[in-house]
Parts: sequence; C-alpha cells; structure tokens
Amino acid sequence: MALYNNTVLDHFQHPRNAGALEGANAVGRAFNEACGDEMQLYLEVEDGQVRRARFRTFGCAAAIAAGSVLTELATGSTLSALEQLGSGEVEGALGGLPPLKAHGAALAAEALRAALADYRRGCEATNF
Repeated sequence: MALYNNTVLDHFQHPRNAGALEGANAVGRAFNEACGDEMQLYLEVEDGQVRRARFRTFGCAAAIAAGSVLTELATGSTLSALEQLGSGEVEGALGGLPPLKAHGAALAAEALRAALADYRRGCEATNF
C-alpha cells in the first residue's frame, strides 16, 4: 500500500457511497478486461442534477478509491458538468495514482459515461 497517497488509502479503506442505489434512474457498468476490475455506478438524477450516487466495485484499491471519489464528485453536479468529467479529474481528486494503477480512474470515468448514456436512453424512451 506504500504506492498510494493518504487520500487514495482513505477512500479505499473507508469508501463513500458504496453499494447499490434503489431508485437509481441511471446505471453504468465498466469492465477492464486486462485486470478484471469491474464497477457499477448508480445515479439518481432529478431536474438535470445528480441527487445521489453510489457504486459497487470488484477490483484493486485504486478502482475502489476511484469509485468512491467519483460518487462525491457526481453528487450535486449537473449532467452537463459530468459530461466533461474524465479520468484526469477522478485521478486529480484522489491526489494522483501510480501509473500502473491509473486504470482505476479510467474505469470510473467509463462507468460514468455508461450511466450518462443509460440516463439519456431512458429520457429518449419517455419523450417520443
């Protein structure tokens, strides 16, 4: 664990918003074939803003920490702001990751993209 800074360790050891979210109207899943890490992101969106966010991750410390910090970044954010959020912002919020563990931030960003796409599909289905 000496690879990780205190912020990463804190989010790994005490993940925020872990678990499924009943009532989520956007769900995204990301999977890293190279390492086997998997993340599901659940969002409750109301009036274009994320009211609640939760995650479930099977993976390394970096992936768990990235999911945790992503939920903090997402909660209260507008969908338009989240469209701009990428792995660099996730990694920055963690205070950086070792190069070999940067895939954790990429996994979180991919799960976010999938959740936003899921939300858009749901909106399109109800506005036909």
